[in-house]
Amino acid sequence: MPAISFGGLASGLPPDIVEKLIDAERAPIRNLEGKKGNSEARLKLVSELETKISNIKGTIGDLASRKGFNDIKLETGDPNIVQGTVDPSQSVTGSWNIEVIELPQKAAAITAGFPDKDRTEVGVGYFVFKTPDGEKEVYIDGQHSTLEGVVQAINRARIGMRASVINDRKDEEYPFKLMITGEQVGDDSKIEYPTLYFLDGDMDLYFDEVREAKNGVVKVDGFEFEVSDNSVQDVIPGVTLELKQASPGRSVNVSVKEDQEEVSAKFGDFVKTMNEVLTFIQNQNRLNENSDTSKTLGGDSLLRSVENRLRRLIQGQQFGINGNITRLNQLGIQFNRNGTLNFDQEKFNASLARGPEHVHAFFAGDGFSTGFVASLKREIDTLLNSAFGPVTNRKRSLENKIKQFDDSIARKEKQLDKKEKTLRNKFAKLEETMSRLKSQGGALGALPGGGGGPVATG
Repeated sequence: MPAISFGGLASGLPPDIVEKLIDAERAPIRNLEGKKGNSEARLKLVSELETKISNIKGTIGDLASRKGFNDIKLETGDPNIVQGTVDPSQSVTGSWNIEVIELPQKAAAITAGFPDKDRTEVGVGYFVFKTPDGEKEVYIDGQHSTLEGVVQAINRARIGMRASVINDRKDEEYPFKLMITGEQVGDDSKIEYPTLYFLDGDMDLYFDEVREAKNGVVKVDGFEFEVSDNSVQDVIPGVTLELKQASPGRSVNVSVKEDQEEVSAKFGDFVKTMNEVLTFIQNQNRLNENSDTSKTLGGDSLLRSVENRLRRLIQGQQFGINGNITRLNQLGIQFNRNGTLNFDQEKFNASLARGPEHVHAFFAGDGFSTGFVASLKREIDTLLNSAFGPVTNRKRSLENKIKQFDDSIARKEKQLDKKEKTLRNKFAKLEETMSRLKSQGGALGALPGGGGGPVATG
C-alpha cells in the first residue's frame, strides 16, 4: 500500500492559511478605514473653508477706522530736490510751493596737505573741540600720529565728530588732507575748531579752512525762513519734508492728496477674499453623476448656511448710517451669475471722490454696532464661534466621528490580534497531530506486507 501524502505541510493546508483568514476577517476594518478617510477629507475641506472665512477679517481690519479711508500720499514735482512722508492722522490735503535756497550745513574743517596718509607723522598732541555738549578732547599718541591714525582715534572717541582723509589731487605734492565734520547740521550744532599744537611731528598740522555749521534757507509759498535740519517738520501739517539739494530760484510743487488707488486696492483685497469663500462653495456644489459626496461638501447644509449669511449681508441694507450710501451695490460691489462678486473700481472711485465721508460712514458706522464692517465681523464671528458656530460645530462633529472610527478600528484590531493568535495555536496543534499521524502511517507502511492485513493462499 502506498504511503499517505499530505502536500506541502503535514496537514496539506496552504502555508499562509492564517494570513488569508485574517485578511478576510479584516474587511470590516478596511470599511471603517475608508469611512474614516472620507471624514478626514471632509474635515480638511471644512478647515479650508474656515481659513478662507477667517481671512476676510484680515482685509477689513482698518477699513472701519478713519485712517483706513483716508490714505494720504505726498507728490513732489522734483524728488531730487525735496521729498517727504505723510502722517495721515495729522495731515491735511493741499498744495504748497517749496524753494530750497540753501541746505543746512555741518560744522567742518580741513587741514593743510600731507604727502601721504600713513607714513608722515603729525606728532603727539591734542584735539580740543568746543561743541554744544561742552569741550571734547582727543589725544593723539605716538602710535597714531599719521593721518590715518588720527582718523581712527577721532572716530573711536565718539564725540559727535567724524574724521576722514581726503585725496585732493589739485596739490600733487601734498594731496592728503584731514577733514573733520560734525554729525549734525544747523546753528544748534556749531563747533569751534581751535588752532592745533603738536610736538615732534614731521610736518605741522593745522586747519587750512574752517566752515561753520549753519541753518538752511527755504521758501514756502513765497515766505522765507531758516531750518536747522534737512528733515523739516511743522511746515506742512502732518508732513516731514526731506530736503535733498539746494536749487535757488526754482520752486517745487508739493501736494498732499487722498490716495484713492490705495483705498480702492484695500476693497479689491476684501472682494478677493470674499470671492475665495464663494468660489469654494460653488466648486463644492458643482455635482454630477461622478461626484463622490462622501468626500466633498457638495450639497452640505453648512455651505448653504455660509452662503446665505454672506449673500444677505452683501445684498442687504445697512441701517443707522449717517450718509447716503446704505448698500454695497452703490459702491460697485454686487453678485454676478457665477455666484461670486464683481468689483467696479470706477464706480467705487467715483463714489469715494464725491463723498469719502459717506463711504466711511457706510463701512465704519458708529464703530461698534452699525456699519458694514461691524455687520460683517458679527457674521464671521457667528460662523466661527467656538461654542455654537456652524463651521466649528461641523469640524467638531467630524473630529468626533474620526475619533469613533479610530476607537472602533483599534478595538477590532485588538480582537483580530487575539483571533490570529488563537488560529495559529489551533493550526500548530493540527500540524503536530497530522505530523504524528503521518509518522505512524509511514511506520505501518514499512511492516511486512505493507501493513495491509492477512495474505490469502490458494
